[in-house]
Amino acid sequence: MDLVTEVLRVSGMKGSVGARMEAGTHWHAELANYRGIAAHAVLSGGAWLVMGDGRHVRLAAGDVVLVPPGAPHGLTDVPDGGPSMREATVCPPRDGRTVFLGSGPARTRLFTIYYDCNHLTRTQVLDELPDPFHFQGGESGAAYLDDIVRLLGRELARPQLATGAVIESLVDLILIQLVRGWLSGRTAQPRGTWLGWVDDPVVREAVERIHADPAADWTTTTLAASMHVSRATLARRFQTAMSRSPASYLTQWRMDLAAVDLRDTRDPVEAVAARVGYRSVPSFTRAFVRDRGMTPGAFRLAPRRLAPDAG
Repeated sequence: MDLVTEVLRVSGMKGSVGARMEAGTHWHAELANYRGIAAHAVLSGGAWLVMGDGRHVRLAAGDVVLVPPGAPHGLTDVPDGGPSMREATVCPPRDGRTVFLGSGPARTRLFTIYYDCNHLTRTQVLDELPDPFHFQGGESGAAYLDDIVRLLGRELARPQLATGAVIESLVDLILIQLVRGWLSGRTAQPRGTWLGWVDDPVVREAVERIHADPAADWTTTTLAASMHVSRATLARRFQTAMSRSPASYLTQWRMDLAAVDLRDTRDPVEAVAARVGYRSVPSFTRAFVRDRGMTPGAFRLAPRRLAPDAG
């Protein structure tokens, strides 16, 4: 099973082009107060990413950088531009339009993608990425990223028939290639995170079995037996890799699946409970209240804007 694809699907992770920028000299684009993860891709020229805490990252053509949700940051041609730079500050639109920055002919061309999920699920892939995550063009580990970025740039510059569908697909491909690049190029094991299974084949198999059949009557003992390892071995290695027990992870994944079903379908609570391994509605309700702070019925009726704060 492809676990990354499964979690991205269940979490509803999607991307959209925020703005396409063409910049000359003496420019600064301020970006903050957005909900999703911002990905900035440089098509030509160069720029500086300036984080709110003062960190600077040099971006060259072909580079892509991911910034966590809501993190104050800006893009500029000179990281320490002084008062004159502040006068040239703009907040680019987030509707895919092209904005022209600075003065003189365009030296730098870049675009921004915003990635966000439905926030109903606690199991997320991008929560584990570094802050910020800088992927340099031509770097090994994410083959074809340069080509995808250039193709997206051409589609944005010269829209054609079905450009919207092409852009949507390319935006998803960029996300996958970035995750691949991070996983293949990291120097430290992502222990204590959801991606802790990557470097432990025993934990990986356990997570795959949970995802393949979340309704099964799993316990740490039965899960270990199905894999032909001891209960103590599975419990120890799972805790080291994921910073939680197999039972705790199983419950989280079941509640994620249930939350999506409750919000996106009209299936009765009994059916949702059965799909995630609960034989009775009362036991499912107790588990759901412990996890989300409200009953399944109340969760289903709650406004969507309340979903991220539930529990």
